[in-house]
Amino acid sequence: MSSPTAHEHKHHAPRSIGCMVITCSDTRAPETDTSGRLIQQLLKDKGHHIAAYHLVKDEPAEIKARIAEAITNESVQAIIINGGTGISRRDSTFEAVDAMLEKRLDGFGEVFRYLTYQDIGSPAIMSRATAGIIKGRILFSTPGSENAVRLAMEKLILPELGHLVKELTK
Repeated sequence: MSSPTAHEHKHHAPRSIGCMVITCSDTRAPETDTSGRLIQQLLKDKGHHIAAYHLVKDEPAEIKARIAEAITNESVQAIIINGGTGISRRDSTFEAVDAMLEKRLDGFGEVFRYLTYQDIGSPAIMSRATAGIIKGRILFSTPGSENAVRLAMEKLILPELGHLVKELTK
């Protein structure tokens, strides 16, 4: 018996995923959160729905509170966070997220940095983009720039979102 192909796996995946989008920024306001809007638009364009959106300061307690809200919201199957993944003193998203993950998807960060390297070169090593599983939800954490968000969404997240959620229900 042959193993199913990636196409076959994706064929049986849910077509519409409930997503919470979180932007972590000390400087953005809802009207200037172009990356958060881009994530939401790209999700909607692929038939997914936005169960919740939050713009929070890059403070671990605030980030953890929004994630905790997501895992108690039955309409949220995926959490997509942008911002706070760099190495400056104020960048604390990675620490907040990493402490909550039950399983890590190391390949997401590795491939994201590889694709970023192809685009911008060696500054890609400063990204701490990550992904994993928390309480039956998939969580992605990307840098906050529009280019980084577009790359992560179009090349990695959107092609696999339904498949990942399907795998979590096995």
